Amino acid sequence: MRTTKVLALCLVLLLAGTFSITAGGQQEAEEAGPITLTVAAGAVGQELVLAKEAATAYMSMNPDVEVIVLETPDLTTDRLGLYLQYFEAQSGVVDIYQIDVIWPGDIAEHLVDLNQYGAASVAADHFPAIIENNTVDGKLVAMPWFTDAGLLYYRADLMEKYGFSEPPATWDDLEMIAEKVQAGERAAGNQDFWGFVWQGNSYEGLTCDALEWVVSMGGGNIVEPDGEITINNPKAAKALDMAAGWVGTISPEGVTGFGEEDARNMFQAGNAMFMRNWPYAYSLGNAPDSAISGKFDVVPLPAGDSGRGAAALGGWQLAASKYSENVEEAVDLLMYMTSYEEQKRRAIVGSYNPTIKGLYSDAEVLEATPFFGSLYDVFVNAAARPSTVTAPNYAEASKIFFSNAHDVLTGKQSGAVAVRNMALDIEDLIK
Repeated sequence: MRTTKVLALCLVLLLAGTFSITAGGQQEAEEAGPITLTVAAGAVGQELVLAKEAATAYMSMNPDVEVIVLETPDLTTDRLGLYLQYFEAQSGVVDIYQIDVIWPGDIAEHLVDLNQYGAASVAADHFPAIIENNTVDGKLVAMPWFTDAGLLYYRADLMEKYGFSEPPATWDDLEMIAEKVQAGERAAGNQDFWGFVWQGNSYEGLTCDALEWVVSMGGGNIVEPDGEITINNPKAAKALDMAAGWVGTISPEGVTGFGEEDARNMFQAGNAMFMRNWPYAYSLGNAPDSAISGKFDVVPLPAGDSGRGAAALGGWQLAASKYSENVEEAVDLLMYMTSYEEQKRRAIVGSYNPTIKGLYSDAEVLEATPFFGSLYDVFVNAAARPSTVTAPNYAEASKIFFSNAHDVLTGKQSGAVAVRNMALDIEDLIK
C-alpha cells in the first residue's frame, strides 16, 4: 500500500505541473507563478476535508500562494515510512508534514526550528506537555494541531434496552455487558452485531490500545522515563491475554486487522455495542446519515486490576521541512492552520481536540462537543508512549511491542512469552 501511495502522490503533483525531481531529489519550479506549498495530511475521519478547507481559506487571504493538500496513509506506521522516503532524499516535494506526537525525537533533524520564526510567542497558549514533547534539543520542531486520548464509545440506547444503568467501570463489566447485548441483538436478527470493536492490526494503533490495557492492569509503561524496561511482568502479560480472549467472542476475528476507521465504520453502522476510538469519531457518529446518531455516548476507558483506566496520549502536529524551498511561507501557513480560530473550527465541525487551553472553556466548542469539558482530565492526564526515552529508536521499539502483542491476539504466543520477548528485543535496541 505504501508504494502505491507514494506513486499516486508523485503522479498527482506531476500532473499538476508543480514540480520535477532532480537526481538530488530537490523540488524545482517548472513554471513561474504563485508560490506552491504542499501539505502532507491525514485522511482519518474528516481530517482531509478540514485540511483542504483550511488551505482554501488561506489561499483566499494569500492569493500569491497555492496550497496542495496530499492524502497520506491512514495507518501511522505506513505514513512514517512514506515521510522517511522524502527525508532520506532530502526532498522538497512536501513543505509541511502532519506528524504524530511520538515522532519529534526520531525525525527532528529534518524539521525547521519554529522558534526562529516567532512560534515562541504563541507556544504558551498550548498545553505545556505537548510543547515540551515537540521541543528537541531546545528547538520547537512542530506546532500542536490537535490532541487525542483513547475513549470508550457505547450505545446508550442499548444500555437502557438491556437494563444497564451505568456504562462499564471495569473490563470485567465491559465483557459482561458486551456478551449480553451481543446475544440479544443477534437473537433479534442482527447476526453482524458484536460487543466490542477496537484497533487490533499490527501497527501503531495497537501500541496505543495495548498500552491502555497494560497500564490499566498495573503493568507499567513498557519503558519508564528513567530508561528502565518494565514490560516483562505478569500484569502486562495478563492484559494481553485478556484482550486475546475477546477475539472471536465479543470482538470479530477480523479485529486483528482493524484500524481506527474499520472500528468506526462497524460501530457507526449500528453493529457494535462498544468501541475504543479517538474523539474524532464523535461528530461522525452524530452525522445525519449515521445509524447511531443521538444513540451513543462516550466515557473513559474501563479500569483493570490497578483500579483505574488508562487512555493513550495521541495527537498530531504540523512541522515544516528543512528541505522546503519556501520555509518562511510554509511556516506562515503552518501557524495559520494551528491557530486559535482554525483549531476552534476543527473542534466544532470535526470534534478534534484543541491543543490551545482556552478553547476548553469556549461556549461554542462545548456546545458542539460536550465531553471536551466533562472528560478534560482524561485528555490532560493521558498515558504517554515511551517515545522520548527511546528516541531516536521509538518507531522500532513500538514495532517490537505491537508485533508481539499482535502475536498474542492471533494465538501465536502467550502474553508471558510476548512480554519476555518485548523486553529482550527492546533492551537490545536501546542499549
